[in-house]
Amino acid sequence: MSAQRQQRKAICPGSALFVALAVALTPAIAAAASATTERVVVNRHTGVAIGGFDPVAYFTDKEARQGKAEFEADKNGAVWRFCNAGNRSYFLARPDIYAPQFGGYDPVGVARGVAVAGNAQIWLIEGQRLFLFVDQDNRDAFAADPGRYLQRAAQHWPKLLEQLAE
Repeated sequence: MSAQRQQRKAICPGSALFVALAVALTPAIAAAASATTERVVVNRHTGVAIGGFDPVAYFTDKEARQGKAEFEADKNGAVWRFCNAGNRSYFLARPDIYAPQFGGYDPVGVARGVAVAGNAQIWLIEGQRLFLFVDQDNRDAFAADPGRYLQRAAQHWPKLLEQLAE
């Protein structure tokens, strides 16, 4: 058997697990995604969302990148910054995809019924959605069992939204 074929064979079991996990999480992620942009973590003085980091860069560049004031957009009551005009266009076309889930609040905190602003430099993309975390411990806990946290977070999020609106 060729080395390439052996490598493919070794990858397949993990790939199947990943696909199964993604399918299992789809309802929880969809529920979480439906309630993400009503309240967004912003700087109370500037109105800039998620510390000025470009929400699209997490997906395109696979890293947290600081946006530029010259590429700003107002959306969902917040000022969003981007690295370039293309990222701004992508975001404006699909903020439901690129904006952090739960408005940038840590999903582990939301799952506990507490709205704690996530840190834009501690992040994870799960189920093609961006999540921000208050610390590495919460990120690791979430990564180990996203379905558990998303289910609980989806239950607590509507009440937290009411509290945030007050």
